[in-house]
Amino acid sequence: MSDPLTQVVQLLQPRAVFANLISGKGAWAVRFAEYGRPSFCIMLAGQCRLAVDGHEPVTFAAGDFVLLPATPAFTISSAEPAMPVHIDPHSIGGQGEVRYGAPGGEPDMLSLGGAFLFDADDTSLLVALLPRVVHVQGSARLAQLVRMVGEEYEQQLPGSEFMRAQLVALMLVEAMRSTTGGSAPPGLMRGLGDERVAAALQQIHAQPEHAWTGEQLAAVAALSRSAFFDRFTRKVGVAPMEYLLRWRMQLAKGLLRDGGLGIAAVAERVGYSSTSTFSTAFRRHMGQAPRQFMRGPDLPP
Repeated sequence: MSDPLTQVVQLLQPRAVFANLISGKGAWAVRFAEYGRPSFCIMLAGQCRLAVDGHEPVTFAAGDFVLLPATPAFTISSAEPAMPVHIDPHSIGGQGEVRYGAPGGEPDMLSLGGAFLFDADDTSLLVALLPRVVHVQGSARLAQLVRMVGEEYEQQLPGSEFMRAQLVALMLVEAMRSTTGGSAPPGLMRGLGDERVAAALQQIHAQPEHAWTGEQLAAVAALSRSAFFDRFTRKVGVAPMEYLLRWRMQLAKGLLRDGGLGIAAVAERVGYSSTSTFSTAFRRHMGQAPRQFMRGPDLPP
């Protein structure tokens, strides 16, 4: 059976674009402007306070992982109040260790902060799947990954950069898994937390080329058509056939971007027997024709 979450992560192709060691001592506070891209913070030692605009402040302790899919403006600080220093997040990538508060002495807090780059360049897919703030704590599996990331930064062995990128990608998956319950907004992750809806989602992802009907998917979920439609829509946020269309378009974008298949083959792969029908659906969904999408923004028509 195809795993929808695996397929989503494979489409996104995540990697850590940069990560800085961040330490703090004494009283300090830093105010970051809106970044707009997915970012993360891993607490290696000590604790701090994280206040994301529009979200309740949280205490961030050793072993915790925070993911901000769209990174709005936020303030990070010590428990002791301090006047915040304002920082542009675009100016700090890859600077090595960043120190807040008192410059000397053993830090009270040590963390790793950075931003994701997705090779697929489609972060809207991630934003649609997750809450504005994902705070994972008390996870033994995540604690292991945090410890390994810290070791890679401390020891700087050959291959450390590759190892860190892979570990951070694994942390992304763990964070996404943590949102399958009631805290997740309507979307794929919320749907996967519902046994009946998950059964239909798995079939959609396993056979996107199949000519699915609402009745067939309802049968997979072992629900009446009306009960399935209501339940799927509440959990996933869109009707079943709309989700199927969106997933087909996501797959089509990936296949067109790779350039290994012609438009007719891509159309067939995502469930369209007619190239013209596929092109019309793709243009309506993406705002441009498949051939134009394949050329990319930097190539002439």
